[in-house]
Parts: sequence; structure tokens; C-alpha cells
Amino acid sequence: MKAIIPVAGAGTKLRPHTYTQPKALIPIAGKTVLSIIVEQLQEAGVQDFIFITGYLGEKIQDYIKETFPTINSTFVNQGERQGLGHAILLTKDAVQHDEVMIVLGDTICEYNIKEVLQSNVSMLAVKKVDDPRNFGVAEVDEESLIHKVVEKPHIPKSNMALVGIYKIIETNMLFDCLEANFREGVKNRDEYSLTDALQCMIEKGTTFQSFKVLNWFDCGNKDSLLESNATLLKKFGTSISPDHRFENVIIVEPVSIGKNCEIRNSIVGPNVAVGDNTTINYSIIKESIIGSYADLFDIVLEESLIGSDTEVKGETRSLNIGDNTEIDLG
Repeated sequence: MKAIIPVAGAGTKLRPHTYTQPKALIPIAGKTVLSIIVEQLQEAGVQDFIFITGYLGEKIQDYIKETFPTINSTFVNQGERQGLGHAILLTKDAVQHDEVMIVLGDTICEYNIKEVLQSNVSMLAVKKVDDPRNFGVAEVDEESLIHKVVEKPHIPKSNMALVGIYKIIETNMLFDCLEANFREGVKNRDEYSLTDALQCMIEKGTTFQSFKVLNWFDCGNKDSLLESNATLLKKFGTSISPDHRFENVIIVEPVSIGKNCEIRNSIVGPNVAVGDNTTINYSIIKESIIGSYADLFDIVLEESLIGSDTEVKGETRSLNIGDNTEIDLG
């Protein structure tokens, strides 16, 4: 079993943060989106990983090699983004006929991974959504078998969205369908979609079993990222590095505070994640994510996303500030 994790997207909905940091490395609940995905798969016994990189791909490689030195990692570059189907097709030589678990690099879900990995049929993760038009959609029968998948349908016949987790046994057929779609120019919204290849497999007789995820944490934009951060902090619990300097500080749990942070005369929490080597003074921070090496002084922040190497002074309520920024609101 090999895991394929596509992380080539530019993350436009999380700008300005993704100008300098891949979306998969955005901090959340004291970790990163990518580290949560890799740790889940590792704990279930997966050791072979294929990362599809592109935009800021060298940062992904450096992060994986430093954070997960024991896994077998292969990096495949998607130089021109032509959709998820095209990205998966690029991994054909690395897969070498093995079964695969495809997990999108911005998809954090709670589900029984070991049960999915041990299944003797291919499986697709689904979750009921209010408006499925922006997702791949699965039409599922009473036995949880999938008989049709459609990418972003204008008139959905189902509200069961594909959440971005795919366990594929018949990888030879997957790549045959991907190659056929690429050869014939089968596109959806000007991209080669993985969903179209899955439908091709269904038409050729592949059985897909659906499975429902317990929770699906959306990390696609600022508001959903902050909401997911709060939920995961409640799940993981408070984590404060012992290597810190606090003076006259009130902590309202849950929070995650990284290494070598200096916090004075401040209130931090609830639902705040602070990166390493950050300084906070005379401030109130809640419901926010603060990057590493940030410097916050005399500030009131709520529902804010502050990048790394950022200096912010003065009073405000809600900010979305990228890396390497200095702002004086006094």
C-alpha cells in the first residue's frame, strides 16, 4: 500500500499566507495540515508516500525530510497544474501496480483508516453536504455501493460529496482510465478530474464501496481554517512547550503554544495556536492562529490568522496577515 498526497495547489483562497507557504504547511492546532494527514496514515501502518508537489514544492520536500525522516518518500513534480486527474497520472511509475490510498493535501478527516486499508474492495469517502455542486458527487445505493460519480454537477442527483480520500485496489485500471481521458481530452471545467477516471472504472466493472467520515475539517479558507483549528484544539487538548517564558499571563484553554515563546501581560485563548519563537506582550488573543517568529504588541485579536515573521502593533479586532509583514495600528 502506498499513499499519494497531492500538494501542488497554489492555495489561492488562503492568500496572502500561501504566497510564501504551501497550503499544506499552514499551521493548525500546533501541527500542520500535512503532518496531521501523514501521522494518521503512519499510525495505520503506511510507510510509502508519494507527494505530488508544484508551487513551493521545495518547502514540502524539506518539511517532509525533516519532520518524517523514517518514511519512504517520493516526490513527483506537477509543473503545469492541469487538474487532480493529471496529478495522479504523474505518479504511475512511482506506484508500480501497488494499491494506493489517495488523500488530498488539504483534507483532514476522522475515520477508521485501518478498516479502509484492510478492505478487499476499493473505497471512496463521502459525507452529506448541503450544497454538493462544488464537489465530486457520489450516487450511493442502499448497500453503500457507488454506482455513479460526477464532478461538480450543475443539478446533483445526490448530496453525498466525495471528501478527497480514495482507496484504490485496481490501480492498473485507474491509470488506464486516466490515460484514456488525457488522450481524449476529457475535461471538467478545463481540468482533468480524478472523478471522471473513477466513473470510467465504474463503467468497466470496478466495485466502489462508500464509507462515511465522522468529521471533515475544511482548511480551504481563513474562516474554515480557524473553525477547524478550534475543533482540533478541543480534540488534541492544550499543548504548551516547556521551553517558554511567561509573565503575568492568563491562559484560557484549549491552546497550543510552540517552543521558545515569550508572553507577558497578556490573555491567550481560547482556541489559539501560537508558533515557535513568538513574542506577545500587552495583548489579548482568542480564536486565532499565530505563526512562528511573530511579534505582537498592544493588540486585541479575535478570529485572526497571522503569518510567520510578522510584527503587529496597535489595537484591532480581526486580521488576516501574511508572512514577513510589519503593521503599526497605533
